[in-house]
Amino acid sequence: MSFSEYLSERWPDIVVLINEHAQVVLIAVAIAAVIGVGTGIAVAGHPRAGGLLLGVTGTMLTIPSFALFGLLIPLFGLGSGPTITALVLYAVFPILRNTVTGLQSVPGAVEDAARGLGLGRWERVRRVHLPLAWPVVLAGIRTATLMSVGIAAIAAAVSGPGLGELIFGGLARIGGANALNDALAGTLGVALLALALDLLFVVLGRLTTSRGIA
Repeated sequence: MSFSEYLSERWPDIVVLINEHAQVVLIAVAIAAVIGVGTGIAVAGHPRAGGLLLGVTGTMLTIPSFALFGLLIPLFGLGSGPTITALVLYAVFPILRNTVTGLQSVPGAVEDAARGLGLGRWERVRRVHLPLAWPVVLAGIRTATLMSVGIAAIAAAVSGPGLGELIFGGLARIGGANALNDALAGTLGVALLALALDLLFVVLGRLTTSRGIA
């Protein structure tokens, strides 16, 4: 069976897997964004605490994904649980790093002006710091999303949902009927999903960034 014939026959199944893949990635990144941005705001102005948290979360990236998925099986079993948990652990670092960097880049003169207007700490964060730091924060979320799209494919090793099922299934049956088509379709699906999400963040950045900053 040619690849085009394979696609025309399996297209509905592939779309389901793409949707599952996108869902686990977006859920994980949303959770990581809440943790990363919230923690970044909390440690703003505390360099030692920020450095410690960046060191801890950065260490997570050194753990091979296969090993991390395996370590999470006793806690969460198989399927979406270990998949989303692992993706959150990997995605927190780039978001936290960019949040800390973005907040640190706010000019001192702007900070002094906000204080002069009588704005409290949270008012300054909400009305001054976050809007100025938003492009950098969003870049961190974008990086975490693209990284998660690739890692989510490996989650098939723990029966995670998504396109990894096609890739791993095809590689396990290499030489068999449609094995190469499965692996190729899964790989192309991951690449196209990453491209679509990247374009989404470009649009989101243009819509949510203040004109004076962009």
